[in-house]
Amino acid sequence: MTEAGGSGGSRRSRGCERERASGSPPEEGRVLGLDLGDARIGVAISDDDRRLAVPLGTVRTGAPADLKAIAALVDQHTVTAVVVGHPLLLSGERGDRAHHAERFADALRAVVPVPVVLQDERLSTSEAERSLREAGATGRDRRRAVDRSAATVILQAWLDAERAV
Repeated sequence: MTEAGGSGGSRRSRGCERERASGSPPEEGRVLGLDLGDARIGVAISDDDRRLAVPLGTVRTGAPADLKAIAALVDQHTVTAVVVGHPLLLSGERGDRAHHAERFADALRAVVPVPVVLQDERLSTSEAERSLREAGATGRDRRRAVDRSAATVILQAWLDAERAV
């Protein structure tokens, strides 16, 4: 796991899908946000009051080590819910990446004792790259930070949507 700093924002228009047999996530406590990439999973975490998402780092992809690493983070940070980015197509349809995120969320539900929900992440990587570019990050630094920054954007969108309900 690598550590990083930064923050992200989002718009209320992004949707959230709750998918857990035990119901919706509790209304308080830290939430972990995940952005699934090909080589890395970006990780962000909220504060206890669920107002702000901050980057936590990355986890290398590859089952089952990635699931075990995320389960360890859930335990280590006393997380009460996990939000997984759901990369829908711009049309709102589910493509291959969205199906992958759904399968990953299902696998994660089998190893963590907290609710796992999907959050629409359309354009989150673009938003993260733009924020990093505006912050002055160079191409190489930006590529390293984009996964955790995208996770922050996804998690902040979910936090904002939950507060608005």
